[in-house]
Amino acid sequence: MIQSSPVTSGGGGYPAPQVSIRRHPPSRSGPALLSAARPARGPRRGGSPRRRALVAGGLLAAAVGAGVVVVAGRDGRPDEQVVGRFAQAWERGDTLAMYRELSPEARERTSLKGFARRYRLAAETATAQGLRAGRPVRRDEGWRIPVRVRTRIFGTVAGTVHVAVEGSDDAPGIAWRAEDAFPGLRSGERLRRRVDMPSRASLLARDRTVLAHGEDRSSALGGLERSVVGQLGPIPPERREELLRAGVPSDGQVGITGLERIFDARLRGRPGGHLLAGARVLATTRPKRASAVHTTVALDVQRAAVAALGARLGGVVALEPRTGEILAFAGIAFSGLQPPGSTFKIITLTGALEAGIAKPSTRYPVQTETTIEGVAIENANGESCGGNLVASFAESCNSVFAPLGVDLGAERLVDIAERFGFNRPAAVPGAATSTIPKADEIGDDLAVGSSAIGQGRVQATALQMADVAATIALRGRRPELTLDLDEGADAARTSRVTSTRVARTVERMMLAVVSGGTGRAAAIPGVRVAGKTGTAELRTTRRCEPDPEVPEACPPDQQRDDPTDTDAWFAAYAPAERPRVAVGLLLVGSGAGGATAAPAARDVMIAALQRGPQRRAG
Repeated sequence: MIQSSPVTSGGGGYPAPQVSIRRHPPSRSGPALLSAARPARGPRRGGSPRRRALVAGGLLAAAVGAGVVVVAGRDGRPDEQVVGRFAQAWERGDTLAMYRELSPEARERTSLKGFARRYRLAAETATAQGLRAGRPVRRDEGWRIPVRVRTRIFGTVAGTVHVAVEGSDDAPGIAWRAEDAFPGLRSGERLRRRVDMPSRASLLARDRTVLAHGEDRSSALGGLERSVVGQLGPIPPERREELLRAGVPSDGQVGITGLERIFDARLRGRPGGHLLAGARVLATTRPKRASAVHTTVALDVQRAAVAALGARLGGVVALEPRTGEILAFAGIAFSGLQPPGSTFKIITLTGALEAGIAKPSTRYPVQTETTIEGVAIENANGESCGGNLVASFAESCNSVFAPLGVDLGAERLVDIAERFGFNRPAAVPGAATSTIPKADEIGDDLAVGSSAIGQGRVQATALQMADVAATIALRGRRPELTLDLDEGADAARTSRVTSTRVARTVERMMLAVVSGGTGRAAAIPGVRVAGKTGTAELRTTRRCEPDPEVPEACPPDQQRDDPTDTDAWFAAYAPAERPRVAVGLLLVGSGAGGATAAPAARDVMIAALQRGPQRRAG
């Protein structure tokens, strides 16, 4: 595959893709090659003669410059000072400061936007990661700046930028030209690249079964594995900048779903090709195919996950809590954001126990609903429940947990949710972030109470709720999730979310959910399963009670339970004494969690438990 990306010395050249300032900030931590223009306090006048330049993301080591530094002495000639400041600003990534060193005539010829665009386009073409600029040396009527650019594809490209100075001796400025944007360019030459991509690496299952191989990504296992492997496709707009910088041709095929997306950077390998200045070769490198990626996916568990989901819209994730290894995923497990319903009560319960506002023996009224801010919040199907906290959790009483969330308060509710992973980037690349509004944005007590039962504006993925279950399984420590078996460990890195004491208490209540509460359909003979059901309202929060005198006030479709009006959830782990699997399962518009999600999760857990004690093949 070939891509040519030119930088011209005239007014032509390809338009540059938009550069994300958020990803590559034009600050002192990156070269101007990697940044777009932004306001600065002004040009640096002088500067330390031994200032160590920083590079984008800290990726360029000090050794790249081989000890060469910019020196712009305060006592030098005015033209030497202006060239030195220009080089310093280039090295530290201050495009505006560079532009300010241009002569008035040069600024008339080139706008700030066009100036920044030249450097941005040069960076994208060269796949630049950082640069070092050496001491300017006077030559004839101008100056030469030795520059070394570190690139992703072509190694370190060294060359000289010839800088002319114009204006009076008292007020000199850089007579900037387009070829000054990259070392080694001559007048009229265009910087371009020809890229050759290596063959895409293979994807392997946990037992080293080939999931995808070759350019057609064929697998001997058929369509089942295709659902987890994912697909290749054209570069998505939101990843265009990132991938062009990495050297991927603009017409290249990249992973857009599944494992192909998650491991895309590794599967692509290292591009090769030629970096050209006109017809001259500035640098060349060979493409290098990557090694096969050995994933954590266990095919037997994967088959169970796909079967449990069937033709329904939803997502399922199974993982090993102790290692954080994801054993299986299917459907919209990573991307489907939905209100998590009562599975979120695991988080609310954890926060309430931590805060000391409830304990297992705390008793609550047995009732069908509660009222917050003048609004009635019903229990599922209008059922009566209450009693002690254990029974209220086992029966998933909204009438208990919505007021409990109000007592906990928005600040503490959001804090505990964020410790569990909400409002944090997901561990899996490309996965959606589960969210809860910030404490000062949730709203009144009604909104806080709704959030505490997984409604309101709370959104979660099946991956997130599997993570929550795994955290309780690990006695309050959240595992670092992975799909990479080669990077896995027998004891995954974890972070403390809550105390062991609190986690054990939550486990006791999750066991009650399965042994005698709403999650009985997830029970496995001889295995202690800890879980929590969820039934998230999508459109209505309570049924309409028909009034014989005003029948039109209550449409028929609101007088009965509508399973398509609720998402079914289940989050669980087993066995409780030594957890080997945690599951998060979502079925969109599929009724009650205990009726549909719990039995589906049970099948996935059984498949995982039947794997035996071995965690990896061979």
